Order: sequence, then C-alpha cells, then structure tokens
Amino acid sequence: MVRTWRDAGVVVTGGGGGIGAALARRFAAEGARVVVNDLDAAKARAVAEEIGGTALPGDASRIVPDALDALGGAVDAYFANAGVGAVGGPEADEEQWGLAWDVNVMAHVRAARALLPGWLERGEGRFVSTVSAAGLLTLVGSASYSVTKHAALAFAEWLSITYRHRGIAVHAVCPQGVRTDMLAATGAVGDLVLRPTAIEPEQVADAVAEGIAQERFLILPHPEVGAYYAQRAADPERWLQGMNRVQRTLDGVRAGEGA
Repeated sequence: MVRTWRDAGVVVTGGGGGIGAALARRFAAEGARVVVNDLDAAKARAVAEEIGGTALPGDASRIVPDALDALGGAVDAYFANAGVGAVGGPEADEEQWGLAWDVNVMAHVRAARALLPGWLERGEGRFVSTVSAAGLLTLVGSASYSVTKHAALAFAEWLSITYRHRGIAVHAVCPQGVRTDMLAATGAVGDLVLRPTAIEPEQVADAVAEGIAQERFLILPHPEVGAYYAQRAADPERWLQGMNRVQRTLDGVRAGEGA
C-alpha cells in the first residue's frame, strides 16, 4: 500500500477543474506522478503542465491502458472523480440517464476491471471514488444524479468488502456543495441546498489526503453529512418528510421564478 506519495503513479479523472484539479495539485505537490484526465483536452493539458504531470484527455472509462503506459506500467492510486449531473426526474430523456450511468457508475466499473488484475498480483492498489453526499442521502431535483451516485457508493462498498484483505484500499468521498462549475450549473437546487455550506475544492483535497492517511473508507469533507446519514438510517420516515419539505420549498422557488 502507498505509504508515501513520492513517485507514486496516480490517475485523476475529471482533473481539468474543480475537485479533480485540486486532487491532482495536492498529490503532485507530495511527489506523485499524476496523469490528468478530462474530456476537455485544453483543461487537462493546462493542469498537467502546471503540476508537471501527464495529460490524458478523453473518455474517463477507457483510459487505463494509456495511463499504465504513461506511468511505466503501474497505477498506484486511481481517483474516479469525473461525474455528471442534470436536473430532472423520470421525465428526463434516455440520453441524460445513459450518460449519468456511464460516467458516474460504469466508468468506475471499467476502471476497476482494468486495474484489479495488476493490483491483485502486486497485493496493493487504491481506488478513490468521488461519490458525493448524494450517494449517501439524495439530491432533490436530480433523479439521475442521486440514483447513479447511490450506485457508485454501492460499487465502492462492494470493492472494499471483496478485496480489502488482498491489499486493495477503497475510499468513497462524499462532499456536499463544492464551489465548482458543476455547482454553478445547478441553479435553484444549488442555491437552496448546496451553496450555503459550499467549500472550496482544495478543502475536499485536504479531506481526501487525511482520509487516505487514516485508511478510512468513508471520507466526509462536510462532517455533518455523517449525522444526516445516521438520521436517515435511524428514522427513514422522518428523514423523507424532512427532504420533502425541502422539495416543496424548491417548488415554491421555481414557481416564483416562472411568475
């Protein structure tokens, strides 16, 4: 297992901005050799150039072979950070749902499929999934994001249960609002639910570094999310009623915007 980040091979998907860029900068500063992936090639190259890393633009779910080549055959830690979210429920079109499943879930599955044989042979490897608090709780206004982030958490849990005794460390990072372009695009939902307690991407990176050092599966940059998660489990009916009040507030805000 990685005890120091010096010369460790690290891959960060969605690394062109926000949390991904903060993670890339953080671990590069600690001596890691970082591959920066992003669909936006210019952003990936800009961050890679800044940190002395390697840019690997493109589909996050299919970059492992090229990342292995770039890192000399070994990926020590894989940060499955790329994610997408969109407003809507069952009425959202198939393309929106399909994209959320592909990026938020299947990209993690494909990466694990490619990485696990080498990790199991070596007896070590680290998979870090940016799940979001939506994976523990939910996000009003976005069914596809909530559902797929729950699935991302379930996959991370499964990996940890299945492989931790064989040297594979897994972490689920579950922040609430983070001041990124994704938050800016959430509109009324973000303003109501996320923006009041939003933190900077660098604070998430700090929490991730601390959580990894402590070998914690669940990493909560917003500690209060743990209390909400416990309340949800202890009294689901009360929690659902409370979240429905948030939804009704959001409905009122949207009605006002349409007036």
